[in-house]
Amino acid sequence: MLRWISQTLTVSALSVRTIPQRLSSSAVAVIGIAGVVITFVAVLSIGEGFRAAMTDAGSPRRAIVMRAGADSEMTSGLAGDTADLIKQAPGLQRDGNRAVASAELYVLVDLNKRSTATPANVPLRGVEPMTLKVRDEVHVTEGRMFQFGTNEAIIGRAANRQFAGADLGSEFTSGNLRLKIVGIFESKGSVSETEIWCDNRLLQGVFQRGNSYQSVLASLDTPASFDTFKNWLTANPQLNVQVRRESEY
Repeated sequence: MLRWISQTLTVSALSVRTIPQRLSSSAVAVIGIAGVVITFVAVLSIGEGFRAAMTDAGSPRRAIVMRAGADSEMTSGLAGDTADLIKQAPGLQRDGNRAVASAELYVLVDLNKRSTATPANVPLRGVEPMTLKVRDEVHVTEGRMFQFGTNEAIIGRAANRQFAGADLGSEFTSGNLRLKIVGIFESKGSVSETEIWCDNRLLQGVFQRGNSYQSVLASLDTPASFDTFKNWLTANPQLNVQVRRESEY
């Protein structure tokens, strides 16, 4: 027993005496572990913030219709007559005899970031005149709504802060596309604020899309109308579409 105690004290004393020699390597290890933890927490925070923004952007009263099998708007495609047929489905909210729905195109354009002056992709969404009724949380806070049939556009608050050359009253070009920013909009901090919106017909012409779209965003009578709307569309042999609640998409 005494021998075991003696050995323990000897090892402990040796460990204490060598602390100065091990201090630098230990500090490196501690700093490295701390750096990994901080990075991991930051990544989780970014992911949670993005998830919250995407969730807040969706409404259970809105449904998005895309081509069957498409995993995003970028890979979807809907003919013009398909979009017209979608707007006839039961369960849609209506303004008079018009469906509260917007057939839309979604492309990416390059703008320079204010922070680095390097180009980055900005979502550009072509919308229809009914879009502000569909997205009733969106409000133009500076300038005005763009006029359809022109090359005017509005930009989300987040995109306006992040990218240069897209200030209120400015014009920018991307390939054959030229847009004038006439308004800045907010949407309660949702992901929509990272986008630029213009007339979908303008994008059809510039990007040679013909009479086609990528999605239809529709406002339902009530959240409970979703099944009626979805079942009518998916059971229609003329259509090959998938229907999801916007909040789930």
